[in-house]
Amino acid sequence: MTLEELKARHTAVLRAINKIENGAQEYRIGQRTVRYGDLATLYKQESDLSKEISRLERPRSTVAVLGRRR
Repeated sequence: MTLEELKARHTAVLRAINKIENGAQEYRIGQRTVRYGDLATLYKQESDLSKEISRLERPRSTVAVLGRRR
């Protein structure tokens, strides 16, 4: 999945969480219908998507510059 696809899915999950938290009993994401009881699943998906997006957005390597000891 590309970064853009992950971001779009993340937005859809956040929208679904918002709708359910504000009184909707169910919400549709693509072909999938999410009901109030699945809110924990949505939180987990949101967390997983956030981690994956962060992983893809940050640089793959880190460079450390160490000073000389005397």
